[in-house]
Parts: sequence; C-alpha cells; structure tokens
Amino acid sequence: MPNYRLSSLVFSCSLFSGLLCLIPAAAHAAQPLPPVVAEALSRSAIPLQSVGAYVQEVSSPKPTVAWNAEAGFNPASTMKLVTTDAALEMLGPAFVWKTRAYLRGTLSDGVLQGDLIIRGEGDPKLVTERFWQFLRQIRAAGVREIRGNLILDRSQFATTAYDAGAFDGSPLKPYNVGPDALLLNYNVVTMRFMPDAVRGVATVQFDPPVAWTQTRMPNLTNGACGDWQGNLQPQFQPDGVRFSGGYPASCGEKIWYIHPYRLNPNDYFGQVFRQLWRDVGGSFSGNVVDGTTPPDARQIVEWQSPSLPEIVRDINKFSNNVMARHLLLTIAAQHGNVPATPQFGVNLVRAWLNRKGIDTDKLVIENGSGLSRTEQITPEEMGRMLVAAYQSPVMAEFIASMPIVGLDGTMRRRLVNDDVAGRAHIKTGSLDGVRSVAGYVQAISGRRYAVVCIINDSRAEAGRAAQDAFLQWVYENG
Repeated sequence: MPNYRLSSLVFSCSLFSGLLCLIPAAAHAAQPLPPVVAEALSRSAIPLQSVGAYVQEVSSPKPTVAWNAEAGFNPASTMKLVTTDAALEMLGPAFVWKTRAYLRGTLSDGVLQGDLIIRGEGDPKLVTERFWQFLRQIRAAGVREIRGNLILDRSQFATTAYDAGAFDGSPLKPYNVGPDALLLNYNVVTMRFMPDAVRGVATVQFDPPVAWTQTRMPNLTNGACGDWQGNLQPQFQPDGVRFSGGYPASCGEKIWYIHPYRLNPNDYFGQVFRQLWRDVGGSFSGNVVDGTTPPDARQIVEWQSPSLPEIVRDINKFSNNVMARHLLLTIAAQHGNVPATPQFGVNLVRAWLNRKGIDTDKLVIENGSGLSRTEQITPEEMGRMLVAAYQSPVMAEFIASMPIVGLDGTMRRRLVNDDVAGRAHIKTGSLDGVRSVAGYVQAISGRRYAVVCIINDSRAEAGRAAQDAFLQWVYENG
C-alpha cells in the first residue's frame, strides 16, 4: 500500500497547476483535496467539480479539508446519518415503539365473540419471531378462538399512495418497501428454492410462514442458472404465489428476498397472522380489515420493540431504507403530528439542525433514507452535524451504529488490508451516479475526525478507490 503521508506528497505542476484556482472561497482556510485523492479521481476520469469533501477534527472549530463544501450534493444513504442522529437526540436512547392488542366484544372460555384489534406505532423491527411472541401473549391472555374480524389500526402514519416502482422500476426489491405503521417483517418474503428431481419441481419454503393454499411450485428446467429470478416471474395473490416460469435445476438451492408489492398490506399481514395464530393454537376464520381502535376496546397486550439504539444500528450498519423512513415519521408522530407525515418530520429535523447553528438552506430531505433523487446536503452541513454529534450525550450510540471499516456492515470488504481498518466508523451511500462516505476516523495521532466525501457523477462508481484513499489519508495525516 502506498505511503500517503503528507510529507511525502509532492504536487505535480503539470497535473495540479489549475487545482488551487478551483478551491471555493469559503474553503481558503482549509486544505484542498489531498493530492493522493485528486490523483485517484483523475485516474477514474471524475472531475474535481463532481466531488465534495469535508474533514474536521471533532474538538476544532474549523475544518482541515474543505472542497466544494458549500455545494449541494445528493448524499444517497449517508442521509441516514442525519435521520438517525436526529432520532437519537429528539426521541432519546430509551425510546421504544409499542404495538398493542385490543378486544371488542365478549371473551368467555377462550372464545372471543367480537374483534381482535392490533394497533401499530410504526415498530420498524416487528419481524417474524417477535410477532410470534406477540401472538403468544395474546393466547396467554386467554384468547383462543376469534369469531369476529382482525382489525388493523395503521392510523399512526398518514395513509398516502405509494408506488414501489417509482424510484427505479424495481418494485420487487426489498429496498423499495414503503412505510407502514403495522410493518411486518419489513413487508418482505424470503423464498428458499430447493430442487426436487423426483417430482420435477422446486419446492419453496416461505419466511414468514404464510397460510397460502394455492401456491404452485415452479417446474424444474434444464440449462444454465443465469437469470433465475427473472425467469420465475412470481405473481403474488391473496391465496398464494404462482410462478409463470421455471427454475433451473443447475441453480441448486437459492434464496430470494422479495417485496410482494402487489399484495394488499392486509393480505400480507393477514396470511402471516392466520398461519402463526394457528401455530400458537388459535383459530380464526374472519376477515382482515383496516380500521381504528374504538373507545370501547380494551387493551390486553402491549409489545415493545427493541430500543432505539438497536434500530439505529440496523439502519446504519445495513442501510435499511424502510426503517429510516419510519424514524422520520416517528419523530413527527412523537411531536404531535398524528397521523404522521414526512414533511412534518423534515421540518423538525431542519429546526433541530438550525438550533445547532447549522445552516440548512441547501438541505433537502424527502424521506430520510437517502433513497431519493431529490435529497441533498452540503458536505459542510453533514460534517458540522457529525462534529456536533460527537459532543452530544448519545455520541456513543450514534458512532457504534456505523459500519467499522474493514470489519462489518457495508464497509466489511473495504480497506481490509489498510491501516485504517478497524479505526474508522463510516456510513456508505450508493445510487446510480452517487457514491458517498461519511463518519469518523481515528487518526494515527489519536485524534478523531469527522469526514465526508461525496461524488455526484456518471462515473461515481469508479470513485470508490479515491474515497478509500481519502479515509486512509485522514488516518495517516490527522
């Protein structure tokens, strides 16, 4: 690995003679891009104007590196740092979401002559095993047979039309799931395909388990595995899934995480409920309908989510979009905006940053996840927020939520053989035309730096080497 220490770096007049004249006026007190980073960008044919960077030691009042720091950039998933930091400070590290079960009607000898109502507050991690435990608690409260309906109360979040294919035309992708106050298992189905040569089909196991009665297994086909997902052409319906195409036997066992976007949310939730309710010894033959919790309903069970720091860790380590959306809506709801809307949450986050003295004139937040073509932030805004976060009471929870370079999360395969590995917590972001990194680097000196580097360019994907060099440079020269 080349030595990136500043003392060993020399500007080439032919390559960098025009570099200094490009430095924004506001960045005169700071260094421009380190030469090693500029060289990597040049090799990738990425113009310097397409890059924004910011470095500031967390106890210093001024940055040490600022390049295009006041220009607005699409940050991709590094926008999650804004949302998660705001949530930790505005909701508090002990915050939990609550999902409640109510009864309406009479309960006698385990038979409910009436409706079971489930009301959600937007728990982002109501996954299969937790939902099963929730239903076990309802059974323990004495409910065995439900002779009315299952009423789903999603009124915590505003109901708006959501197009799962609007962002990139890939509505089956889990990252395109929309928010839901009763989000169950991220609204994703895991399908495990296993060739059965005797029957000539691929058997399919589903998680979460669903009470589908009309699932037709795909036939086995010959030939290369290739685009096996595209060949299957799944069609989700309330009573099951059908595959128009076959499954190549050469694929062996495969797993597909899929968003069944054509299913009504009640159909998805209802079929999982029916199966798991049966599994815990209950019976139910009614309908699954939307509704609100009536005043005469009586609560029997309250389920609590993991605490906010665990949720934030999942969001930042693994870049979960729908969980980040839920944070923004929860910020709104907890400040009186019920049913919650993203715009109310955006206004609260903007005001929170302003109170820290951070200018938000160029900040644009659409949903708080970074899965957006309109979200925008300046490197300086992001960098100053990171510096302020280091001084906050929830600093430890915030930093611990980010991927550790070379070890885990979205940074587990990057810089694994470099000195900065294990010494930086960095959130990544990627969209077509966008690559970004932001977080903290603990330099060889022991000082900690807030770092931001965003590339918005058609060749942004090739800028990964430059961003890795940027992190290594901060480690060696900070």
